[in-house]
Amino acid sequence: MRFSVAANGDRQWSEYELMTLLEFGSGRRSGTGTRDRFSSVFPAVASKTVEDVLFPGIDVRVERVNNSSGLLVVEAVSTGRPGRCPDCRKQASRVHSTYQRTLDERPLGLRRVVVRLRVRRYFCDRKRCSRKTFAEQVPGLSERHRRSSTGLTEWLRSIAVELSGRPAARLCRRLRLAAGRTRLLRLLTAPAVPDRAPRVLGVDEFAFRKGCTYGTVLVDVEAGRVVDVLPDRTAETFAAWLRDHPGAEIICRDRATAYTKADKEAAPGALEVADRWHLLQNLSAAVEKTCHQHRDCLRKHVNQEATVPEPVPMELPAPELPRTQIIERTRHRYEDIHGLVEKGWTISAIARRLNLDRKTVRRFRDTALDELLGSARDRRPNGVLEPFKAYLNARFTETQGQASGTRLFQEIRERGYQGSRQVVRKHLAALRAGTAEPVRADIPSPRKITSWIMRPRETLTESQDQRLLQVRLACPDITRACDLARTFADLVRHRRGFLLLEWIRQAEKDAPKPMKSLAGSLRQDLDAVTAGLTLPWSSGVVEGHVNRVKTLKRAMYGRASYELLRTRILIQP
Repeated sequence: MRFSVAANGDRQWSEYELMTLLEFGSGRRSGTGTRDRFSSVFPAVASKTVEDVLFPGIDVRVERVNNSSGLLVVEAVSTGRPGRCPDCRKQASRVHSTYQRTLDERPLGLRRVVVRLRVRRYFCDRKRCSRKTFAEQVPGLSERHRRSSTGLTEWLRSIAVELSGRPAARLCRRLRLAAGRTRLLRLLTAPAVPDRAPRVLGVDEFAFRKGCTYGTVLVDVEAGRVVDVLPDRTAETFAAWLRDHPGAEIICRDRATAYTKADKEAAPGALEVADRWHLLQNLSAAVEKTCHQHRDCLRKHVNQEATVPEPVPMELPAPELPRTQIIERTRHRYEDIHGLVEKGWTISAIARRLNLDRKTVRRFRDTALDELLGSARDRRPNGVLEPFKAYLNARFTETQGQASGTRLFQEIRERGYQGSRQVVRKHLAALRAGTAEPVRADIPSPRKITSWIMRPRETLTESQDQRLLQVRLACPDITRACDLARTFADLVRHRRGFLLLEWIRQAEKDAPKPMKSLAGSLRQDLDAVTAGLTLPWSSGVVEGHVNRVKTLKRAMYGRASYELLRTRILIQP
């Protein structure tokens, strides 16, 4: 086993060399012949003292070293200049007494090291000083009110910064460091916040508990470091921080209205810059909502182009919706909402009563029950049997419902079916009972269509480009939304903010309703959005720190308070 010694940076010392040097320094080995033989074998070791090995650059003298049972006890005496009074800073000239302190030091190999340090207590000779005596501190080795050396304290603080409480304590046990989780957490102290805000300030929210409580992280965009963490995301708290820390010239933010209000109230001279990624996210949401609203156009277009021959008609039971959990939940929710609407409840009150989003309450209030049930039925996930349902339905009709499940199972297995026999039997039973779902047309989901639209056209495959072309042919509104989305994405990617107002006018003129809503929100925040599409600043650095905050928060297992989380966020680089 070998150790690096700070007194001789390139020198690697073996355990035998170190222990022999310590024995010479403590007087356990003596004799001229012994020392001469040792000097001839290890000349570099013999030229060093114990102080050079254990306390390089520190004013102490080692008097004795005891090594027993894996514990290395070093008895040392302070030899530095007289200290200064902590209150009046006058250098002492008279010694009052001495006493011995016990300090834990960093381990030496597998041995725990304890330093028994004898220090001096001095008189303070300044009459106006309230302190009569004081104890000296050895720079680089001891601090007031600490029972560990300065080097060991820095080790423990670094471990606590990276791992926090319990994980840090487990690592300390493996490293033979005596430190519990509470002691480690006490070593964490948040750095002071600068009096002035950075020139380019980034602001964004993060969740202490998603959907319940949120905080705000403030980042120096130019330096790429966190400046401060606020306990909530309200405009009042952020505005108060801006008033206490003036100096921000550019504020990068997302589309949150609370931060906009705080900026205009507390820093009216600062230039607001809307983040480009959030602008593309808002655009993607508007396109997806348009695709949702015009899904019937796609289904109608597919049905018109279908060339599948109609099966021979046969008498089947009247179709009924399957009594699945999602359909029953839709029925009950519809009844609850309409019952409260009839009593005169507002949308907000119903949302609070049923713990629902206001948009969900409004949709159930304004949509017919049959449409809601049909939507709930369509949301059932596609299984492995979905591509073969059309074939099974046709074969079932041809055989007048007398087809054997085993035989149909073998037929679709030859066509690539990889599921179980039981799934086929359940579908045939549903056909006989009249509860089978209709075969859904192969329509791309709104999210998939949105991904095709939002991606650069040259990155699409040939099949994706063809399917998007079919979608555009099926619905003029989706075509218009696609054209507007690609134009806006081009403005964002090439930072052509001078064309933004013209895009807003076109969208407000003949675009689908979600795209008009997006254009209206951009007009309300026109200056910040134009700056975001013109200047190089963005909230990318802020988003990176938000991800780091999430990692720290989840690593603390919900035990930490806001103060501890804030401290770890500010300490870590």
